Amino acid sequence: MNQRHSPPPPLILASSSTYRRELLERLRLPFTVDVPAIDEAPLAGESPSATALRLAREKARAVAARHPGSLVIGSDQVATLDDGQIGKPGTHAAALDQLRRMRGREVIFHTALCLWDGRTGNCMLEDIRTAVTFRDLPDAELDAYLRIEQPYDCAGSAKNEGLGIAILERIDSSDPTALTGLPLIALTGMLRAAGVTFFQD
Repeated sequence: MNQRHSPPPPLILASSSTYRRELLERLRLPFTVDVPAIDEAPLAGESPSATALRLAREKARAVAARHPGSLVIGSDQVATLDDGQIGKPGTHAAALDQLRRMRGREVIFHTALCLWDGRTGNCMLEDIRTAVTFRDLPDAELDAYLRIEQPYDCAGSAKNEGLGIAILERIDSSDPTALTGLPLIALTGMLRAAGVTFFQD
């Protein structure tokens, strides 16, 4: 007699990021996207790691409330230099200012990941730390990079999956996908713990 398995719960990515969606597609799992639309401002006195973890959890929780019984993925990234947070620049001028401050320096990127299990209310959280050393490049090169790549929606203006790799000197991380915004090594571990199967005969 064949053993019958219950179908896996729906998988939802709580993000508007095209980068995170493209990364999740690598796992070849069916999923949908729902944008959480939360306030992403850091709290007073909050550490960068705490900000990233809190926002990843809030994103997942907001979407899970609309989709009972689902597995919801939330992620957030905060870049830090000299203990100060570096967000998405939004404009060319702000991005150039960021890159000027970061050139020749090491910047720490905190990429927080949350998997919210709507079946149990359990929330798995992890902060993956990536140390990035920027090349000491002149203003003209930084300006040209920004005009070509326009990474104004990327924390720290470093679009490493594109031409931004040329402004970086070194990347140190336990997960090569963390810097792009969705740590797949950590995520696959969380999904396995939630009963998701990746390989089937």
